[in-house]
Amino acid sequence: MNQDKASPQVSHKFPPRPKAWRALGLGLLCGISTCWAELIPLDGIAAIVNEDVVMKSELIAHTDQYYQQIQRQAAQQQQRQQTPPKEALVSQVLDKLILDRIQLAMAERAGIKISDEELNDALQRSAEQQNLSFDEFVAMAHSDGLSLTQLRTQFRQDMLIGRVQQGMVKRRIEISDQEVHNFLNSEEGQLMTSPDLKVGHLLLALSASASPTELDTALQQADKLRQQAIDSGDFRNVAIVHSRGPNALKGGDLGWRKAIQLPPLFSEALAKLEPGEVSTPLRSDAGIHLLKLYERRGGGEQLIQQTKIRHILVKPNEILTKEDALAKISQLRARIVAGETFGDIAREYSEDPGTALKGGELGWSTAGQFVPIFESTAAGLEVNEMSEPVFSQFGWHIIQVTGRRSQDFSETLITNQARNALGQRKYAEELPIWLQEIRSEAFVEIKL
Repeated sequence: MNQDKASPQVSHKFPPRPKAWRALGLGLLCGISTCWAELIPLDGIAAIVNEDVVMKSELIAHTDQYYQQIQRQAAQQQQRQQTPPKEALVSQVLDKLILDRIQLAMAERAGIKISDEELNDALQRSAEQQNLSFDEFVAMAHSDGLSLTQLRTQFRQDMLIGRVQQGMVKRRIEISDQEVHNFLNSEEGQLMTSPDLKVGHLLLALSASASPTELDTALQQADKLRQQAIDSGDFRNVAIVHSRGPNALKGGDLGWRKAIQLPPLFSEALAKLEPGEVSTPLRSDAGIHLLKLYERRGGGEQLIQQTKIRHILVKPNEILTKEDALAKISQLRARIVAGETFGDIAREYSEDPGTALKGGELGWSTAGQFVPIFESTAAGLEVNEMSEPVFSQFGWHIIQVTGRRSQDFSETLITNQARNALGQRKYAEELPIWLQEIRSEAFVEIKL
C-alpha cells in the first residue's frame, strides 16, 4: 500500500455510540450468542462419504423415523416383546445412509432419472399394497415425521437405488443355456410348484478371506444371536440390531419367496425347518447367516392364468398435452361404443407401433408382464369389456380383455421361469457381496 497517500476519512451517518453503550451492546450480543449455543447446537458431520457427507441431524431424523416405524409395526402385530432402544439403531441407520450416498452418486453419474409419473405410480402401489387410500398413506408418513415432499424424496431415492442395484448386479450375472437345462433336469427343477416360504434373515458380514480366528468368533456370535432369537421369540428385533443384510432395518424380513428363488444354501436349510424355527449358522462368501422360517404355504399342481388383451395408445407430446390426449382417446372410445370396431380404430389411431397393425392385439399374457396400472386395470375387466381411458408412463390406453384361460406350463414358459429363478438366486447371492465391495472401495470416515 502506498504510504504517501492519506488514509481516507470515514464519515458516520450516525454519531458514534458512547463507550458505555458499546459495552452494553457487546454484553447483550455475548449473552445472546451464549443462549443460542445452549439452545440450538450447531449441526455436525456424522460421516464423510467420498465427496459427500452425512449430517448428524440427518442421522437423528432417520433414526427417529425407523424407530417410529418399528414401534408402529410392533403395535400392529401386537408384539409383546419390547422393541430395541433407539440408540441401538444408530449404527444400522448410519450404515444404510452411507450405502445410500454411494449408490445415489452412482445413479447421478449414470444419468438415471425417475419421472413424476413413475414416482406417483410407486406411491399409489405402496398405498394399495398396505390396503390404504393415498391420503391414509400420507397420514401414516406424517406420523413417522415425514412430510409429503420428504416422502416423495425418499421414494425417489429408493427407486434410484433399486435401479442402480439392478443394473450393476445383473451385469455380474450370467446364465447359460446349459445351466437352465441342468436346472430343469434336477430334482429342484421338477419342483417349480414348490411351496412359498416366508423368511427372516440375519447376516453377520464377514469376508470370504477371513482368518480362522475371525470365522470362529463370528460363528460364536451367530450362535448367541440364534439362542437370543429363540429365547425371546423375536427374530425381527435381533436382526434390526445386529444384521448387516440389505433388509436389516425391516427386521430381516425377506417376505414370501419360492425356494428356487433363494440361494441353495438357504433353500436346503429352510427345507429342514418347521415354521417358527431358526436355522443354525450358515457360512457364505458374504458372511454368516441365520434364517427363520415364519410360514410355508402352497405346493402341488398349479395352472397359469392367462389373459388375452388388446389396447389403443395415445401419447401426449410437445404439441398434444396430457389433457388433449385424454380428450382424443375418449373420442376414440366413444366411436367404438357407437359401433366402430376396436381393431379398425387401433390400426388407424393407436401409437403403439408394435401392436397397431395387429389391431392393438397384445396376445396372451401372464401376471407381471405389464406395468402395474395397465395390469390392474385389465385384471378388473370382464371378457369383452372395455376400460375407461387409463394413464401409464407410456400414455393413455383403452384396454379390452378378449379372453381368459388356464394353461399348463408350456415349455417356453418353464424355460423362462427357470432362467428367472436362477437369475433371482444369483442376484440374491451377489447383492450383499456387491454392497460390501462398493462400501470398501469408497472413502468413508465416521465422525461420531
